[in-house]
Amino acid sequence: MMHSTPSRFAALRFFRLAAWQKAILVWIMLAALLVIAARYFKHPMSYFWRGAEMPVLLLAAIGGAYFAYRTLRARAHWRDRLEPGLRLAACLLLLCLAAGQEGWYRWQKFQVLRSGVAMERMGRHFVVGFRSFDDLHALAERGLIGGIYVTRRNLRGETVQSLRRRIDALQAARARAGLPPLFVMADQEGGAVSHLSPLLEPMPPLAALIAGDEEDLEARARDYGERQGQALAALGINMNLSPVVDLKPDKKGGWVDRHTLIERRAIAADPHIVTRVATAYGAGLAASGVQPVVKHFPGLGRVRGDTHLVEVSLTHTPAERAADWLPFREVTARTGAAMMLSHVRLPDIDPHAPASLSRTLVQDILRKKNGSGWNYQGILMTDDLNMGAVYAEGIGRAAAAALDAGVDLILVSYDADQYYRALHAAAAAWRGGGIDARREIESAKRLDRYWEKDHPIAVRPADLARTGEARR
Repeated sequence: MMHSTPSRFAALRFFRLAAWQKAILVWIMLAALLVIAARYFKHPMSYFWRGAEMPVLLLAAIGGAYFAYRTLRARAHWRDRLEPGLRLAACLLLLCLAAGQEGWYRWQKFQVLRSGVAMERMGRHFVVGFRSFDDLHALAERGLIGGIYVTRRNLRGETVQSLRRRIDALQAARARAGLPPLFVMADQEGGAVSHLSPLLEPMPPLAALIAGDEEDLEARARDYGERQGQALAALGINMNLSPVVDLKPDKKGGWVDRHTLIERRAIAADPHIVTRVATAYGAGLAASGVQPVVKHFPGLGRVRGDTHLVEVSLTHTPAERAADWLPFREVTARTGAAMMLSHVRLPDIDPHAPASLSRTLVQDILRKKNGSGWNYQGILMTDDLNMGAVYAEGIGRAAAAALDAGVDLILVSYDADQYYRALHAAAAAWRGGGIDARREIESAKRLDRYWEKDHPIAVRPADLARTGEARR
């Protein structure tokens, strides 16, 4: 005969607790739910239970209110009714918070989809992730986005052929609406970060190229870029978030770095080697019709923290800064690569904002045409605004600050729902004068000039003309 073990009755232990112990547990759960509803509702951290988030909060609020009310009715003395009365009030507050947050989010989404001048003007600067291609058509046709981010998470069930058809359909819709093509971005660095594999053949990290003959290093890197670029272009991808030109750190980031992991992704510790490899690789990508993007300026090799999770600051000596910045400056100058700005902070340059949102860094260093300025007039984009280093400040405020600084593209890749919040706030900031009109106009012109050049388009004009879909 089998004997019951205590673990089989673990679910019943709650009912064996004393009344005061039960009350403490209930209040702990209520407090946690109130914090979630007030601060973490539709937060990127809750992305994977997004579909259950609202039902769970509502069920907890309504169920908790029901039992609190029953207890309140059953007790006669005011002292005995105090705790269930407070519990009832907390449950009703939870209900109001959850309903209010959901209502506010739906209102923001509604306002975005209504379109309008401000939404369209700011929307051209946004590159967004998505759950389904069906979510993108209205945004693409109305000019509410400037690009999309594709990764294995939103491509389940797709083949090379079906993905190409979907991207072509979006680009055709843009052409019919008289809008420039979409940036179609992927994060296919090779090695550990290959977000389109296994749809595309996985390739080794760029660092693996260093092992061969040094005289052929550039040739190997260019061949790698061409091979990878051809595979991406076949899908309709026209921009790759690669190469990583952060310098390889001496040691791993340790437990404080759970996601960035630059030591696995960087090419080398020598900035001159990094420049040689990244320049040739970028030229190979461009020759295949894919725009390279160097990342993550101002460099994460010396960072001891993870901007995916927390705010991180970096201090350089002048020599360290010169070494870290050399590949960014040289590769962009030689290849015309775009540049991704990370969320790391440089307190000696801008004590108030991370690099991705810093007007000082963008205007006085990268864009400046004389003195110590780089005169970089290419495309600047942020790293994902869902990352903890900036999201805690409010994704809408972060988007507006980046556009005010003169950044051209805002990436919202991980949690697609955040796009509506970010664009709604950016449009409100633009209408209210919180985004410098002159800098935004210059940014829009840079994007227009990009497409006026001979850049790849994921749908061929000849194909549109044959089917009678071309507007012009």
